[in-house]
Amino acid sequence: MHKESQMKESCFWFSSLRCSLNSLLWLDEQNIVAGKVTNNPADKLVAAINENRTAHKVSTLTDNPGLACIALQYIKAYQGNCDAVGGPDGKKPPESQFAEAFAPNCGVEASTLAPITGRFLGCQTKYVHAPEAFSEILIRNQKSLDILYSRNHTQLGAAVTGTDGGSPYFWCVLFSSGKPNQTFTLEGGVAKITKPGCFSGANDECSGASDHWSPLNGMWVLATSVVLAMGFGLALWA
Repeated sequence: MHKESQMKESCFWFSSLRCSLNSLLWLDEQNIVAGKVTNNPADKLVAAINENRTAHKVSTLTDNPGLACIALQYIKAYQGNCDAVGGPDGKKPPESQFAEAFAPNCGVEASTLAPITGRFLGCQTKYVHAPEAFSEILIRNQKSLDILYSRNHTQLGAAVTGTDGGSPYFWCVLFSSGKPNQTFTLEGGVAKITKPGCFSGANDECSGASDHWSPLNGMWVLATSVVLAMGFGLALWA
């Protein structure tokens, strides 16, 4: 009788957990349908920039996914070399790369490229969240502030990535004076998603930019662990 009671109780909890898993799946599907992506630090970086511009009574900037994808290609041009970012040995990719490599890799129509009016680029071995990356890595001096609050910008695009999915980590923001919705136009209206890394406005979760889980991913792992544990328990009672 005792074993039968345990079996009934286990079956009850297993059925309840299965309902919870179905609910998680439904929530995940609803987020996809609604276009909600919450694990993209590049989007959060754009938000931090626009919040600071608003606080200084400067207009917010349009997040252009075509420009953001190019920002990710800009990072990739450094091939993981943190030493080439800033300082006396700092380097920049040739301007010709925008039309010859960056735009094609993103599916951006080269004829719609517009002037880059500013750029932020930072790199370090430790991953930090977007607000800290903005205030501690990208904003370093008066020149950075001048770029941040410039009225010449109309749009921006941000990208974040790690090298081979890990350290070092790069953050890049490109600003442009082009007309939003008319420049950095994407072929077919959709940017090519390239991994690792992520860029703003892509409605895509980040890959290889952070080892932090989204809350939903953590719930899935927990639920799966409980299912396995209960399955093991049932096997012992059988």
